Amino acid sequence: MSGTESDWIDAGPETEVPEGDLIEVKAGDRILALYRIGGKLHATDGLCPHEQARLCNGLVDGETIECPKHNARFHIPTGKVLRRPAKTDLAVHEIRVENGRILVRLKNGD
Repeated sequence: MSGTESDWIDAGPETEVPEGDLIEVKAGDRILALYRIGGKLHATDGLCPHEQARLCNGLVDGETIECPKHNARFHIPTGKVLRRPAKTDLAVHEIRVENGRILVRLKNGD
C-alpha cells in the first residue's frame, strides 16, 4: 500500500450501501459510486466516462453497471468496458472499511 493516511477519503457508513446495488457519494469535487456485490464493497467514478451520466441512476446486474443514458456497461470490480458506446474504462478506486466507515483512495493521477 502506497500513499499516506491523508490520501483516504471518508465516504460514509458501511451500512449505507445495500447488497446488489450502489449509492452515490461526493468526495470533494468528485462523484463516486459505491457498490456492495456478494458482500464485498467496490468504488468507481460515479459518472460514465462516455457522456458523464450519473451511474446512480443506472442498473446493477451482478458485477456490471449499466449507464442510464446510452446503456454502456462496465465490469464493476475492474472498470472494464463491456458494452459500447463507452470506449474508456470506468476508474476503479481502492476501498477499505475501518470502524464501520468506508474509506476510498482515488486512483493514481485522479
